[in-house]
Amino acid sequence: MALRIHAAFAFKTRKLTHKMQNIRDLMIRFSGILSVTALSLGSFANLGFAQDSEPEDPESANSQEAAVLIEGDVILISFPAAEDLNTSQKIRRDGRITLPLVGEVEVAGLTPTELETALLALYDKQLVTKEVSVTVTSSSYTFYVNGAVLSPGKQVSDRRLTALEAIMEAGGPGPTANLKKVTIIRQEGEKRIIHKLNLKDVLEGKKKNVFYIEPSDIITISEKFVFF
Repeated sequence: MALRIHAAFAFKTRKLTHKMQNIRDLMIRFSGILSVTALSLGSFANLGFAQDSEPEDPESANSQEAAVLIEGDVILISFPAAEDLNTSQKIRRDGRITLPLVGEVEVAGLTPTELETALLALYDKQLVTKEVSVTVTSSSYTFYVNGAVLSPGKQVSDRRLTALEAIMEAGGPGPTANLKKVTIIRQEGEKRIIHKLNLKDVLEGKKKNVFYIEPSDIITISEKFVFF
């Protein structure tokens, strides 16, 4: 009798141990599933974050470009360690200035910082201390506006203007102006380049692109068809 009880007790003990082992195996598997799930969710979260981040608007970036030197700018060039080289120059229509020792230098289209780098290279042998600063002291250039504006003709500006600002300098658009069709003719070397702009969207804030006027640009604002 005692042997039967002992055998039965041993059988139940082994059965209980087997169940506990199964439970431990299930818990281990479940823990592994949770870890994989958490890792997957984390990956998806990172992917979603990457998708939500938008690249920089190229039009907005264009609006933040550094101002370049143009015809009519008066620039002060200073060499702290060689004051005899200091000079104030007005950029000519050909985009050049004339400097002591080195002669003519084309500067239009460069930023002041880029010109400083170029000057350090040009005066490398004359400078003991490699320092130079370029400052724009004044700026003046002409452009032309015609078509549906209140004051068409030659315009003079002492600062850099966008196409929309240039139209405002000419009195602003007239009542029949079609700002969706604005044409700018620009001379680039021996070529005449035509730019077509839709300034209505810019004026209404639907677009951010900024188009800067350059010396001698010819701006034409088309007129709307008016039916009587």
